[in-house]
Amino acid sequence: MKKIYVLDTNVLLSDPKSIFSFEDNDLIIPMAVLEELDHHKSRLDEVGRNARQTSKILDKLRLQGSLVEGVLLQNGAKLRIASINPSILTNLPPELLSSKVDNMIISFMLQLKQESSFSVDNDCEVATLVTKDINVRIKCDSLGIKCEDYLKMRVTADAEHFYRGVEVVEITEKRVEQFYREEELLLKPEEISDTILYPNQIVVIKNTGQDGKTTKSALSKCISADKPLVPIAKIEQAFGLKPRNKEQSFSLDLLFDNNVKLLTLTGPSGTGKTLLAIAAALEQLKGIGSSENAKYEKLIVTRPVQPVGKDIGFLPGTLEEKMEPWIAPIRDNVNFLMNSKKGNKKRASSDTNKTRLGDEYYLALMQDKGLIEIEAITFIRGRSIPNAYIIIDEAQNLSMHELKTIITRAGDGTKIVLTGDIEQIDNVHVDVFTNGLTFAIEKFKEHSIAGHVNLIKGERSELATLASKIL
Repeated sequence: MKKIYVLDTNVLLSDPKSIFSFEDNDLIIPMAVLEELDHHKSRLDEVGRNARQTSKILDKLRLQGSLVEGVLLQNGAKLRIASINPSILTNLPPELLSSKVDNMIISFMLQLKQESSFSVDNDCEVATLVTKDINVRIKCDSLGIKCEDYLKMRVTADAEHFYRGVEVVEITEKRVEQFYREEELLLKPEEISDTILYPNQIVVIKNTGQDGKTTKSALSKCISADKPLVPIAKIEQAFGLKPRNKEQSFSLDLLFDNNVKLLTLTGPSGTGKTLLAIAAALEQLKGIGSSENAKYEKLIVTRPVQPVGKDIGFLPGTLEEKMEPWIAPIRDNVNFLMNSKKGNKKRASSDTNKTRLGDEYYLALMQDKGLIEIEAITFIRGRSIPNAYIIIDEAQNLSMHELKTIITRAGDGTKIVLTGDIEQIDNVHVDVFTNGLTFAIEKFKEHSIAGHVNLIKGERSELATLASKIL
């Protein structure tokens, strides 16, 4: 039996190709949705781009036939544009303003319940509204209107099954000793059972006694499913920063691994994601880091321009002055690491202001030389960046399109590190399932040039760690 789906504006603004996602069913786009698309098309962000792309798709379909009568799509679906009957607006509950577009679409659904003139086939069931607006779905349910969320853009259906980058495998004590002795271990099928190991995944191999306590364990890394596990690299420090827990040690292994071209680091605030990434980058930067590790020509650190809470509006000044509030957290991390690296020299000086001034001058000097770039993500489009270490902070606020734009900028010898917390998303147009960071984690996990670590333990301060748990 054919189904009838009515698409809300937010579905088209999140995925312009959603029109082609409903197989051989009937699709209806209310005229009010086109009006909303026209309102958003002048925006310079991802929403504006999607509005323009949707309009272009509909314009091409218009040339194939009448959108009012219906145009047959390649997948067998039939798409039509329909107007809202003004008389139906009077049937809305008095609490719902008929001038609001969301309520117009709801009234259109009531219209479809009463009339069958929009149905191509009498066998079609009652129309379903597809919307990403939670409140609209609640209103529809209270009025007896069928509705559902648009789930195709979700990279996975359950947040509990997100790839964590770390797996625990229980083996015998002798096998753990064999790993220490031979510094490699090919796991047997019965040891892995139903567990799937991915390239560059951290594997904790351990033996558990009858009392449930671990008797012996080791930290290893999976190069590929058909190769033996190998020990993780023992990296004592990165630009003066020492790892404080095993997840940070896992991160440093991958941050210094030349074979890993894309690394994603996630975790709550205060776990050291950005600080570790910048420290590893500075350690491997020519002209700044140690000679044995130096391999990159420049460090580029950037982040999405996304306000937390209410936006304060336009900022005055030059481009650099406008960007300063956004890149201040990154600059603080770089200054902290440079200050730590030169800690002994700083203690000899009693003038704190001169010390601080020296840090700022040194960072500015590195920027003038082109070794370090700290900028907004807006200006990365169109660039081709070889032999660079690129860190994208707060990557959970990126859309899939923005993420693709960034990763495709990478030239030969470039490494990209994405850091963020998928539980703290400030971009209203993405969620935990559809943001760019989540997509990067899930889509790249099977590829040998990518790695992922989820950091757990907070190391910023006791207060910050407690706040992330209880607030």
